[in-house]
Amino acid sequence: MTSVDTAVAPRPVMPGDLMTPRQRLRLILVLGSLIAVGPLTIDMYLPALPAIVDDFATSSAAVQLTLTGTLIGLALGQLLIGPLSDAVGRRAPLIAGTALHIIASVCCALAPNVTVLGALRVVQGLGAAAAAVIAMAVVRDLFTGIAFARTLSRLLLVMGAAPVLAPTLGSELLRWTQWRGVFAALAVFGVLLMLVAVLGLPETLPPAQRQRGGPLHIARLYGGLLRDRAFVGLIMVAGLAMAALFAYVAGSSFVMQEQYGLDEQQFGLAFGAGAVGLIAATQGNVRLLRRYTPQRILLVALLAGTAAALVLVALAVTGFGGLPALLAALWLVLAATGLALPNAPALALSRHGEAAGTASALLGAVQFGVGAVAAPLVGVLGNGAVAMAAVIAGGLASALLALLVVARPDQLAAVEAEPVAVALH
Repeated sequence: MTSVDTAVAPRPVMPGDLMTPRQRLRLILVLGSLIAVGPLTIDMYLPALPAIVDDFATSSAAVQLTLTGTLIGLALGQLLIGPLSDAVGRRAPLIAGTALHIIASVCCALAPNVTVLGALRVVQGLGAAAAAVIAMAVVRDLFTGIAFARTLSRLLLVMGAAPVLAPTLGSELLRWTQWRGVFAALAVFGVLLMLVAVLGLPETLPPAQRQRGGPLHIARLYGGLLRDRAFVGLIMVAGLAMAALFAYVAGSSFVMQEQYGLDEQQFGLAFGAGAVGLIAATQGNVRLLRRYTPQRILLVALLAGTAAALVLVALAVTGFGGLPALLAALWLVLAATGLALPNAPALALSRHGEAAGTASALLGAVQFGVGAVAAPLVGVLGNGAVAMAAVIAGGLASALLALLVVARPDQLAAVEAEPVAVALH
C-alpha cells in the first residue's frame, strides 16, 4: 500500500461534516437498524433450512431457492426504490417498503409448501430492499469520499451485529418454536423498524435536489451510470465479493450441520464467530483509511481474500485439519471481504452524488443479483465443503479480475478530487 497523498485538495463541506459526534452516533445507530433488516431476513432462518427440507419433504436445493428468492427480491426492489427515492425523498419509500416486509413475513410463517414460501420470500426481499437502499442513499446524502467510507465502516459495525446474531437468534428460537416462528419474529422486527423509520430518521434529500421526470428520465440515469466504466467495475467488484459471502451463507448450514455434525446451536455459534472477523475488518478499515487510499485497501484485500479462498479450496478437497482448519480459512476470507465491502461502494457512490438513490440501487441490485446466482450454485454443486469453497474462491478471484481489468485501480486516484472540481466551478 502507498500512503494517502497529503497534498490532495480538500473536498467540499457536506451536511454530515457539520454533525456533532453525538448526532453521528445516533445516525449510525438508526441507519444500522435499517440496514440490519436485510441480513436478518437472509440469515435468521439459516439454522432451520434442514428442518424446512424435512417439513416440506423436499430437497435441500429447493429450500436454498427460498434464499435465492429473497436475494432476487432485494435486487429488484432496489432498482425500483432507488430512483423513486431520488424523486420523492427517502422517508416515504422506506415506510412503504417496511410495511410490505411486515406483511410478507407474516405470510411466510403461514406458507403451506416450499413453492409458496419461495414466492413470499421474493416479496419479503422487495420490502427489505427499501431499508437497504435508503440507508445507503442517506449516507451518500450526508457524506462523500473517504468520509463516506469511514462512516460506512462504522455503519457496518452496527450492521455486522445482524449476521452475527441472526443465526444464533434463529437457533435459540428453534428451541421454543418451529421454523415458522422465525418468520413471526421477523414480522415483529419489521414493526420495530417502522417505528425507527417514522421517529428516528429525518428527510435528507431536500425537494430542490430531487430528480424530476418519468421512466425515460430514470432510464437516462441508469444509462449514465452504466457508461461510467470505473463505476461499473466497482459495482462488479462489490457484487462478486458479495457472491462469495452469500456462497458461505447458503452453504455453511449444510456443511457444518450435515457434513461435520454440528447441531443448530453449535452452528449458530460457529457462524457468529466467522462474522466477528468480518466486523473486525470493517472497523480496522477506519484506521487504515487514515493512511491509505480506499482503492489501495480494496486491492490488497482482494489479493489476500483470493489467496485465503484458494487455501480454503485445498482444505476442503483434502480434508486436512478438519473443521477447525476450514473455519480458520473461512475467517480469513471473511476478514478480507470485510475490508473490500466498505471501500468498493464508497468509491463507486462517490462518483455520482447527484443520483445517490439510483446509484445505490444499481449497486445493491448487482450485489444481491450476483448473490442470488451464487447461493443456489452451491446447492447445484453438491452443498458440501468443496462446493462452498469453490464458489467462494470463484467470486473473490473474479472480483479481483474486475478491479484490475475494468475498474483499474490506477484510474481511481481522482475519485476524491472530482466533487471538489465540480464545487469550485
